[in-house]
Amino acid sequence: QVAVVESGGEEVQAGGSLRLSCTVSGLTFNEYAMGWFRQAPGKEREAVSCANWIGGGTYFADSVEGRFTIDRDNGKNTLYLQMNNLKPEDTAIYYCATHLGQLNRLLEPSWYDRWGHGTQVTVSS
Repeated sequence: QVAVVESGGEEVQAGGSLRLSCTVSGLTFNEYAMGWFRQAPGKEREAVSCANWIGGGTYFADSVEGRFTIDRDNGKNTLYLQMNNLKPEDTAIYYCATHLGQLNRLLEPSWYDRWGHGTQVTVSS
């Protein structure tokens, strides 16, 4: 059974950093890409970043380009989203999701098939 679990969200001050984790089990990883999304109150879920589990390729939304990075620990089946220079507008629930296949750009949430329950990130001014 597939499980996707996010962690690492908390409240930080503007300008601070957080590292979110997404641990996945039950998949053949080299067949999948992973995406990070966020949803703020009253707004639609938006793509933040995505990465192919095998073979490289990482992509970021314009709003986070240069501030967020992705790295992987294949041994732990975990994907990390490093968020630096956080802004109040980054406040949202952050979700991790799986996509069967490789990606070469950000895609809408409907392209992803398995989701975690999310982790809350709050950035105070």
